[in-house]
Amino acid sequence: MDLSPDLSPRDLLAFYLDAGVDALVGEEPVDRFAAVEAPPAAPRTAAQRPAPVAPARPAAAAAPTVIAPDEAAMAARAAAKSAATLDELRAILEGFDGCALKATATRTVFADGNPQARVMLVGEAPGRDEDIEGLPFVGRSGKLLDQMLKAIGLDRTSVYIANIVPWRPPGNRTPTPQESAICLPFILRQIELADPDILVCLGGPSAQTLLNIKDGITKTRGKWFTFDTGKREIRAIATFHPAFLLRSPLQKRFAWRDLLAIKKALDS
Repeated sequence: MDLSPDLSPRDLLAFYLDAGVDALVGEEPVDRFAAVEAPPAAPRTAAQRPAPVAPARPAAAAAPTVIAPDEAAMAARAAAKSAATLDELRAILEGFDGCALKATATRTVFADGNPQARVMLVGEAPGRDEDIEGLPFVGRSGKLLDQMLKAIGLDRTSVYIANIVPWRPPGNRTPTPQESAICLPFILRQIELADPDILVCLGGPSAQTLLNIKDGITKTRGKWFTFDTGKREIRAIATFHPAFLLRSPLQKRFAWRDLLAIKKALDS
């Protein structure tokens, strides 16, 4: 966002909310770099000087309860494994507090579409619009995704859509590897319970996390992989994330090839 002098107070507040600022600590701004000179103290007589006092020991502050990332990932694996249905998994995820992103997000973005569909698409994390509506891919990138699906005869009633991380990172930043690792057991269980025929990874982070590869999306897209859902092995393919295509429209021709490959796989 351009922080120009003409920015309205409403837009400025929206910027701070997107950046994770959610508390007001003072009515007026404080310049903490300004030099503050204390007024000179009047000299004291010997009778006015206080007797020396031994310094008091600082009170021990109560340490906040923090779950280590490894412990949080283990708790996530146990919690996800206990879910027998997608509804149970959603309820478990909404009650899980092992990922700090949940504290700054508005709501849990679980999924959209048809869980019985043959195709499941997985992105990386929700953005601002998704955080507001509680559904994945509903902003500009979501509209482009709908157009991409329509081009091969699909829509949100014939696909199932989710993200690796179900909570929006502050300011739409990229989730950290620790945050993705903590959330990974939930999306893996979600894929297992949905049991699609084809898994589509939208973007490099999704492909690297789910397909356990190191190559970037440019080298990975359009190639077929084998993905073990936990029940069976299915076909998986990676393509460009719609948000990337909005920034790089010339890459749409490659995404179109990937879409045609998905359509061919569904028709075979």
